[in-house]
Amino acid sequence: MMRLARLEDLAAVQSVTEAAYEPYRALLGGPPLPVTEDYAPRIHREEVWVREHDTVISALAVLERHADHVMVFSLAVAPSYQGQGHGIALLQFTDGKAAEWDLPEVRLYTNSRMERNIALYRAYGFQETGRRPNPHRPGWMLVDMARSIKD
Repeated sequence: MMRLARLEDLAAVQSVTEAAYEPYRALLGGPPLPVTEDYAPRIHREEVWVREHDTVISALAVLERHADHVMVFSLAVAPSYQGQGHGIALLQFTDGKAAEWDLPEVRLYTNSRMERNIALYRAYGFQETGRRPNPHRPGWMLVDMARSIKD
């Protein structure tokens, strides 16, 4: 079950994000952008959705609603819940929000070195739409991807 995050979830949101992205620190030579994000403003804007098991936040989706698409800022699954279908559930939830908001497309971007993520997104139906330098991290390359939900 997904629900909007509340301010009292802030520490758990940060903890799950840090743990989920930890394997990428060495690969990227620093923390991925979602790890350094301040989630309090995003929680206030109702952009953070959490998935709970019992009372533990197991996964989360950070979604930005735009005029013509949903932008996925981050999807994170706590390590102890990985490999159990939570990532796919987050993508399906994102599709559902896009449909609910009557938006035809879901977009995301990821680091070009995160090849496993790129492969997972492709398998789910995302198409690469371009590559660009990361404006916040010199030397890092971003891969832009999009998926139509109206097909």
